[in-house]
Amino acid sequence: MDYKKMYQDKLVSAEEAAKAVKSGDWVDYGWTTATPVAVDAALAKRLTTLTDVNFRGGILMWVPEIFKIENPAEHLTWNSWHMGGIERKAIAQGFSYYAPIRYSELPRYYRESQTKPDVAIFQVAPMDAHGFFNFGPNASHMAACCETSKVIIVEVNENMPVCLGGFEEGIHISKVDMIVEGNNPPIAEMGGAAAASEVDEAVAKLIVSEIPDGACLQLGIGGMPNAVGSLIAKSDLKDLGVHTEMYVDAFVDIANAGKITGARKSIDKGRQVYAFGAGTKKLYDYLHQNPECMSAPVNYTNDIRSISALDNFMSINNAVDLDLFGQVNSESSGIKHISGAGGQLDFVLGAYLSNGGKSFICCSSTFKTKDGQLKSRILPTLNPGSIVTDTRANIHYLVTEYGIVNLKGLSTWQKAEAIISVAHPQFRDELIASAEKMSIWKRSNKR
Repeated sequence: MDYKKMYQDKLVSAEEAAKAVKSGDWVDYGWTTATPVAVDAALAKRLTTLTDVNFRGGILMWVPEIFKIENPAEHLTWNSWHMGGIERKAIAQGFSYYAPIRYSELPRYYRESQTKPDVAIFQVAPMDAHGFFNFGPNASHMAACCETSKVIIVEVNENMPVCLGGFEEGIHISKVDMIVEGNNPPIAEMGGAAAASEVDEAVAKLIVSEIPDGACLQLGIGGMPNAVGSLIAKSDLKDLGVHTEMYVDAFVDIANAGKITGARKSIDKGRQVYAFGAGTKKLYDYLHQNPECMSAPVNYTNDIRSISALDNFMSINNAVDLDLFGQVNSESSGIKHISGAGGQLDFVLGAYLSNGGKSFICCSSTFKTKDGQLKSRILPTLNPGSIVTDTRANIHYLVTEYGIVNLKGLSTWQKAEAIISVAHPQFRDELIASAEKMSIWKRSNKR
């Protein structure tokens, strides 16, 4: 096949591509760094003539032009698979909504849903000699999205890293309807986490002491997982593996320190497996054409069966708060939405099923309000409207700066005692009093 001719035949302007979107359409806008730029700008110019256009995407890394039109709520809805700060602000404007998901199931949602995309628009790397456009660090669910979309528009960006994989990491030109050559903007960076605090470092030390040589790592996003990564990079650990939902900068540091070989992985030996990646330019440069790294769909990376097949799997994730029953909220502050379920529960469950595996939920014991009040992240019960990301039966290790406790198999009074033992000392008496009122405090418990 003459792929170059096919390319020219399908090449259109951003304005022409934008005309594919009609009122009432469901439009898939890619994922993280793949969100379109040129077509987005063109579509924003005509969106005020359309109504009820429903966009889907997630983890926006810049404000799309479609968000900036006058009265966006009259013309569109933004339906997010996982929210960030930009999308949270759009909630207040009345057009942004979260789609609660178990992230590992997302490809199946596309393939079985009655609401399939009318149009899919997303950024890709330039076509290769075999006619393929690479999804960049965004394999996630993109193949399933393309399989089910009526119209596929790719926006070529020469700066998009080519992320090698095992499967479903790109799309062939024969399946593409339109090609747009954008202005090749730099790939959006997710700023490196702030310098680790004393609390972050204290939590990191507790977790790293639990990690054996040859362990397989999953790190969530945030200060504490990054602190863990930094400490691992400086440790004596060796032959570590990577199998994660999100590839973050910390993995690059660990790999460059010579700690990652993947030699002891029972599946995908020698490969660092991930569903998507977002971070600084250092991360994109590391992933580009790196055969050691394996870009794969999220129904593989986050499948409990994949995770549990890896011995000594270590899952490390953050929480917003939790209660004395062991219910973990990682998604909201009461009814105020923050992020999403993501794959946290998948990794909590999968790591526990792994031979020698451990899952760690980490958080600081307290936070300060805007007026400087100190508040506990460990609560008697979750605040009204809070989302239970991990049920009380699922949490394994809980870690704060005050210690690490294994909550598996404990009765309610044992669990309450263990959780309170890692709470901030200022709040322990209050928590004990609450536990007594809820009949989950044994009279002989330590005080």
